[in-house]
Amino acid sequence: METLSLLLLSYLLLLAPKLQSSHATDFINSSQIFGYGDAIISSSGGRFELGFFNLGSSFKRYYVGIWYKQISVQTIVWVANRNAPIFNTSEVVLKLIQPGRLVLLDDTDVNNSTILWSTNTSRPVRNPIAQLLDSGNLVVRDAADENPENYLWQSFDYPTQTYLPDVKFGKNLVTGKEVYFTAWKSDDDPSSGDVTMHCDPAGYPQTIIRNATAVTYQTGPWNGLRWSGTPALSRNPIYTYNLELDKEKVWVAYHLLRNSVYIHLTLSPAGVLQSETWVEQSKTWANYINVPLDVCDSYGICGPNGLCSIDISPVCACFDKFLPKYEGPWDRTHWSEGCFRRTPLNCSEGSDGFLLYSGMKLPDTRNSWFNKTMTLQDCQQVCLNNCSCTAYTYLDISTNPGTGCLLWFDDLIDTRTLSQNGQDIYIRVAASELPISNGVSKGKRRRDILIGSLLSAFGVLTLLGVGLMLYIRKKKRKEKGEMSTQQDFELPLFDLSTITRVTDNFSFNNKIGEGGFGPVYKGVLEDGMEIAVKRLSKSSTQGLDEFKNEVVYIANLQHRNLVKLLGCCIQGEEMMLVYEYMTNKSLDAFIFDSTRGKLLDWPIRFNIINGIARGLLYLHQDSRLRIIHRDLKASNVLLDKDMNPKISDFGLARSVGGNEVGANTSHVVGTHGYMSPEYAVDGLFSVKSDAFSFGVLVLEIISGKRNRGFSHQDHNHNLLGHAWMLYKKERSMELPDDHLAVSCDASQVERSVHIGLLCVQQRPDDRPNMSSVVMMLANENLLLPEAKEPGFFTERRIATSEYSSSTQGGSSVNEVSVSLLDPR
Repeated sequence: METLSLLLLSYLLLLAPKLQSSHATDFINSSQIFGYGDAIISSSGGRFELGFFNLGSSFKRYYVGIWYKQISVQTIVWVANRNAPIFNTSEVVLKLIQPGRLVLLDDTDVNNSTILWSTNTSRPVRNPIAQLLDSGNLVVRDAADENPENYLWQSFDYPTQTYLPDVKFGKNLVTGKEVYFTAWKSDDDPSSGDVTMHCDPAGYPQTIIRNATAVTYQTGPWNGLRWSGTPALSRNPIYTYNLELDKEKVWVAYHLLRNSVYIHLTLSPAGVLQSETWVEQSKTWANYINVPLDVCDSYGICGPNGLCSIDISPVCACFDKFLPKYEGPWDRTHWSEGCFRRTPLNCSEGSDGFLLYSGMKLPDTRNSWFNKTMTLQDCQQVCLNNCSCTAYTYLDISTNPGTGCLLWFDDLIDTRTLSQNGQDIYIRVAASELPISNGVSKGKRRRDILIGSLLSAFGVLTLLGVGLMLYIRKKKRKEKGEMSTQQDFELPLFDLSTITRVTDNFSFNNKIGEGGFGPVYKGVLEDGMEIAVKRLSKSSTQGLDEFKNEVVYIANLQHRNLVKLLGCCIQGEEMMLVYEYMTNKSLDAFIFDSTRGKLLDWPIRFNIINGIARGLLYLHQDSRLRIIHRDLKASNVLLDKDMNPKISDFGLARSVGGNEVGANTSHVVGTHGYMSPEYAVDGLFSVKSDAFSFGVLVLEIISGKRNRGFSHQDHNHNLLGHAWMLYKKERSMELPDDHLAVSCDASQVERSVHIGLLCVQQRPDDRPNMSSVVMMLANENLLLPEAKEPGFFTERRIATSEYSSSTQGGSSVNEVSVSLLDPR
């Protein structure tokens, strides 16, 4: 009887805490015991919750973890027993024991409890508690001491796969303790995988992702604003980054400025750092940005002293004045051996110098040195004085000019070009590879001048000879009836006989379209390559100048979102341009066609919008020539076999020099419905007039309606006015094409409409440039300014005859650009 009473008393003691636990608080004390099925604790602000959860498709495994409480899709941010799953939940308990340890016990064996997981403690305390903070940090502390410096233990020191705001990850340089992230093995197995992410303090801090011991990605060094290789993670109204570096520690963290925003930054089992934001309207996580982003983010893909550029093909090249180490493998895209200096350095004579590269992701800094106070001039001198120093730059670019010094030693690994927010780096080369003004040895300069004079004299003779040959060649061409111009085109020349043969003598069956330039034909070369041939029509509104214009500009452009010019044919009166063939022809053939438009769901349309934006950004900012297209429209956007957009038709394009962003003209050219007000009326064209055309195109892609000829039963506004009225009434979701209802991401569509309206604002200064547009499209958490009234918003009077000549459906293959003389 006495034994039975003791058993009953023990049962009641165990039962009482479980009954108390049904009402969740934000802490656990030493008198409580929790089992599977109990509501354990929630943070005081209700942002996070700690409890038991299960995973596994074939058989269930149970864990203790933390997740977002107010998000309907359970999203785990931390797992306690990730490497010790629970298979039998009936006897497993979580409790806090003296002297201050939180433990997960398996009491299946009444004589010998097994500890599945436990925290540690640096010292004993009399009254310990485990508390879940609203930051998602689970801490064990003395109930009477809330000082974070005195925590006995905290989960932020042992993160799993999720990088929560305010987690300080890095390394204590005194004790050697490191805080880093370890990915799950798979999406339903939270045990420690092979992929890890570290803030590496070697040299100068950078974030590195490893698969086992192999580095797969590095962010580039911290530059005072961001990691140099992650331009999209710039400072913004949503969160801030902070790096702390001294003799005792290096750590980095980001802080959320808006508590209403949920950001989920996760290291995936595939080695991708995925950033997502919660979209309440759709109840889903929306992708914000991923790294690695593209092939150029693959660590060291181009080998030592190689440079990766995603906008060229192949993507790898050597730095200027460097050559591939092994030509054969390099030509076969085996780039791992990298490049070497064409001329060896001559450090002993102190005659080396530096070439400036701009717009770069800085190389791996694990073999680097830095100084926070040194000037750039002192930095250069220190590098020159050290024979192992290969490059230098500013350490911190948060001010203008930058401050500090960062030096590299030995080979430069993992450098790439960036389309935005890239940095300058000065790379060491031999003096003979420098412009003469960069020489540092007077004696050598005299020698160089003498040699240069001799070479110049020889060069003059050579040029005279070449000039005579060109003159004779041009004269012969003229005699044969070929075009003679003041400029030779650096393009392959196709014979007229070849073009005639591959297009079946320009047969009607091979005709694929017609524009202001003339008809376009499909052809197939002998090697099977498909081409598109634009043939200048004798009745074309565009003539010799436009032909030359297109050749000059597009021959100098290379980008994945620009159509590729393969060559030209100039013979007699025939002038033709040969392009890569676009399987799906032009964008207008889809978005304005009620049947084909169904093939473009929202993800495809959004990808097209992004691609056009990146192509324009390249033209305006990243190309060798700063180019303003002046005729961006749906028919001038071609689609490849994967529906990727490529901007075409540069016959009306113009370049501006230096830092100029526009110019004016008395000869206004373009297409009605896409021209900005200041251009159509005053002849002022700029990057902002291209932005206006882009905004029109965005609204057309979303709505499936043309801006010009748009009609609505309730008003006489064009498409821009209609979109703006809906926007002002918070009814932008009425604008999308009916076909998009199923695939539509409401938040993304509304944001795209908003961006389109920002681009078509009346005043050019109010419109964003394309670098801002690309950022706004990629980052859903960036706050957008209010859109102002669009250009050409005045309600128009439309005669009945105009309605009858305007169509919303069907594609227009002969839409032409217009030239307006004296637009005033």
